[in-house]
Amino acid sequence: MKELKERKLDKVDLKIISELEKEGRISFAALGELVGLSKTPCWNRVKELGSSGVIDGFSANLNPETLGLHVRALVHVVVDFDYYLEFEKAIIDHASVRSCHAVTGDFDYVLEILSSDINSFDHLLRAELSRIPGVQRFNTSITTRMVKSHGPYSQML
Repeated sequence: MKELKERKLDKVDLKIISELEKEGRISFAALGELVGLSKTPCWNRVKELGSSGVIDGFSANLNPETLGLHVRALVHVVVDFDYYLEFEKAIIDHASVRSCHAVTGDFDYVLEILSSDINSFDHLLRAELSRIPGVQRFNTSITTRMVKSHGPYSQML
């Protein structure tokens, strides 16, 4: 795992991450032009932002609908504390779980799950998730539409 270093971001760093959040495939020359640097210093800044852990990687944003994943659900899970490690390992290894958050409140975890249809989702809940070690109960919400996704971190700084 990459060791994260505490790093103070200056105005140029903030401009770089803002532009990369908009378009991760932008060339270093074009990025440098937008932030007021030449290509090589811009590349060096991006490289440093990566090695310090500010930039965690680059990936494509996929549209789940076009991949046949039409059901998105949030599953709130209560887990027996003695089994949390086994639960987390099972969730990390489960292909249908898009994200898992350990949370405070009435539940221990919130899972985001994608499935092709409601029957497949029902099977996933009954035959797979309910049998993960430590699962005591869960509460499910099916999302009807995505209002916001991938909000820019750079605007929070």
